Amino acid sequence: MAGRHKKKKMSSGDFKSLSEQQVQDLQDVANKMRIHSIEMTEAANSGHPTSSASAAEIVALLFFNEMRYTTSFPKDPSSDRFVLSKGHACPILYAAWCEAGLLSVEDLKTLRKVDSILEGHPTPRQNYIDVATGSLGQGLGVSAGMAYCGKYIEKASYRVYCLMGDGEVAEGSVWEAASFASYYKLDNLVAIVDVNRLGQSQPTALQHDMETYRKRFDGFGFNAIVVDGHDIRAVYRALQTAKVTKDRPTALLCQTLKGKGFPDVEDKENWHGKPLGPKEAKKSIDCLKAQIKTPGPIKFDLPEVVHDTLKIESLEMHLSEPPKYKEGEKVATRKAYGTALVKLGNTNAHLIALDGDTKNSTFAITYRDKFPDRFVECFIAEQNMVGVAIGLACRDRNVVFCSAFAAFFTRAFDQIRMGAISQTKANFVGSHAGCSIGEDGPSQMALEDLAMFRTVPGSVVFYPSDAVSTERAIELAANYQGVTFTRTSRPETTILYKSEEHFEIGGAKVIRQSDQDQVTVVGAGITLFEALKAYDELAKENIKIRVVDPFTIKPIDKKTLLDCAKATGGKIVTVEDHYPEGGIGEAVAGALSEETGVRVHRLAVTGIPRSGLCNELLELYGINYKYIVKAVKELIQ
Repeated sequence: MAGRHKKKKMSSGDFKSLSEQQVQDLQDVANKMRIHSIEMTEAANSGHPTSSASAAEIVALLFFNEMRYTTSFPKDPSSDRFVLSKGHACPILYAAWCEAGLLSVEDLKTLRKVDSILEGHPTPRQNYIDVATGSLGQGLGVSAGMAYCGKYIEKASYRVYCLMGDGEVAEGSVWEAASFASYYKLDNLVAIVDVNRLGQSQPTALQHDMETYRKRFDGFGFNAIVVDGHDIRAVYRALQTAKVTKDRPTALLCQTLKGKGFPDVEDKENWHGKPLGPKEAKKSIDCLKAQIKTPGPIKFDLPEVVHDTLKIESLEMHLSEPPKYKEGEKVATRKAYGTALVKLGNTNAHLIALDGDTKNSTFAITYRDKFPDRFVECFIAEQNMVGVAIGLACRDRNVVFCSAFAAFFTRAFDQIRMGAISQTKANFVGSHAGCSIGEDGPSQMALEDLAMFRTVPGSVVFYPSDAVSTERAIELAANYQGVTFTRTSRPETTILYKSEEHFEIGGAKVIRQSDQDQVTVVGAGITLFEALKAYDELAKENIKIRVVDPFTIKPIDKKTLLDCAKATGGKIVTVEDHYPEGGIGEAVAGALSEETGVRVHRLAVTGIPRSGLCNELLELYGINYKYIVKAVKELIQ
């Protein structure tokens, strides 16, 4: 086991060469980690020892020479960050923390067991993991968010290291992140690519064409350095160069061999994602042990953590003043989003807003104009925007809000899904919801967004219908410990609520009610106002309906819905500017599915919409007040 003893202060310009003893010690710990990787995957009878072995020297240098961290407080806000984007190679990461003294050898043998924190890919169930990885191509975006926070928000010394596999560099999200990192001159970011040539089922596209890798990263504005990833001195020199490179991120492109150090497995196909088996494991361990000069603990002098991050007193958020709107005033909920952000920003400087070049439509521009240093433009790269937001929120450094057309979050769903696994507290706000946006047509219409965000574990899905409820939704979202999504609308809607109205997660509002109500109608956003129109039309025929604003679609207010259903003979109509699958109708039906005597009639957008005026489309797709009136009459007949 490697010992953590006296720490040395590090100068970024220190190019002192490694001594022969230092090189040997680092090589020894690399081989010890290889042995750990074999033994833990043998114990688990699954895992990725070969993908771990190719990165052993890289990880040894980072953990036992370069990075500033402590085992007593792995997530110290001031310590360097390490993101293992190639999450399947987690045995090498767990082995590093074992050699550092945080984990025991016995801990390693619990890999992939149901009662172990050492999962098959890293998750924050482990106190030294910032983000879950393993869905490939996402680590660099998160790392860029961490680096942006360190350079521009905290102005701190910590550095960010992201270790990727060569296979995942085929992902477009990697290049979105690379573009972001170079645009913002993130010289505190080091992207390391373990180019071990072999993918899961065959060799990678470029194999060991290191010059093409170099040209690609160079073209994206990186200081691209090609090295032998098993040459400790070469990797060390490259890391020192990265420390003194200004205004450019560094890409360290390491040519390696998959299964390095395993005699009959090294650089061979068909060894991805499987243990070596008893025979090959023993042979490889014996070979590695023969190369280790110091079998016992090794003393490494590690650089000190520089404590220069911001002191965060509180991330609690509240509006600086209540919503201020006049009765009958019409305001788009998307506009109220920008207003709410500014009010939150007035009371807490740790709110960061991100947008993907739609800020003048989502109204995130309102926040950008008031607090330009707390706004991050991510351009048209939604996958990276989500990754950057997750990175910014890590270690409770910021409260983050991402905004875009709601439809465009669909391309970033994997990042959002992984964010939930990462226990992120990122908030998402999607404007231009449904066919009510009108003439822009179906490519711009979010009709799947409620379904998508409802599936995210632990998420809250807000669907405010007026400006007052939108401001309160954003305030609630800012204080929620998990993923939130707020759906905002393009058309202006009439103010429904007074400024002092209280809102809570999972709390619906009954907008119209009487003792004579025959049917409950549930709508949100634009369709809530269609329900109110239907209320007026039906009242002319002395038909009373109860109108409900759910406010949150997840969690849905089951108690209010059940009370309303019982009061209206079990008859419910839901109406939504969304596809039938996964939206308001299914949320209501699901909440009441165990109740007898309840019938839910669902109105939703069926088929792919087309361009047209808002009112034309609401009628064309059967979700305007006329169809609500028709549905109510059918139920009571």
